[in-house]
Amino acid sequence: MALCVVLSACGGSSGAVARDTQSASIKTASPAEGPASATDSGGAPGRKTVLFLGTSLTAGYGLEPDSAFPQQLQRKIDAAGLPYQTVNAGVSGETSAGLLRRLDWVLQRPADVFVVETGANDGLRGQPVAGTQATIGQILDRIHRERPDARLVLVQMEAPTNLGARYTSAFRAMFPALAREHGATLIPFLLDSVAGRPALNQADGIHPNYAGERIVTENVWRGLAGVLRGGER
Repeated sequence: MALCVVLSACGGSSGAVARDTQSASIKTASPAEGPASATDSGGAPGRKTVLFLGTSLTAGYGLEPDSAFPQQLQRKIDAAGLPYQTVNAGVSGETSAGLLRRLDWVLQRPADVFVVETGANDGLRGQPVAGTQATIGQILDRIHRERPDARLVLVQMEAPTNLGARYTSAFRAMFPALAREHGATLIPFLLDSVAGRPALNQADGIHPNYAGERIVTENVWRGLAGVLRGGER
């Protein structure tokens, strides 16, 4: 998210949770918008669960529900013969504080792998990096405390360049530091090779289109596949 337009992506409406809403304002989840309304891809008995927590980038804003990257990853998981189902619990416009507030509801659902994509809206609003880092740390701590056997995956995000080099550098460094501290697997920048490329984004210039979402899926799969395969050893 080295480009300002990238961070704006997380403020749009959610494709999986609030598809009919076009507001770019912050939304926090109510119980109706938690895991019970997330899209399950699979559900076969005996499968483990990969729960995706994130913003409109995870929810798949502007795309058909089965085209958001968590759902596309389900097809890769199935092709690889791995016994996992994906659950998309992305919420439009959510900050890290919003995700922390809805964890009570999210954690009612058992999961074996948590993929956390958050913080981008914090950067869009220029919130202090130290505060965002502390909040994401609380999220990872809480998941680990309540699901000690679950694997944690953290997605690298970037801050807009118009906030200055010092801010963007500190924001970028926050994610590997959190991953090291909390024993999470770090996935490189979600929108690598997609951000800022008109041919790979929707008309708003912000959210990936279908071609862009396929690249996003590959970006996540490169990091997630090893976690899932490692969990089967």
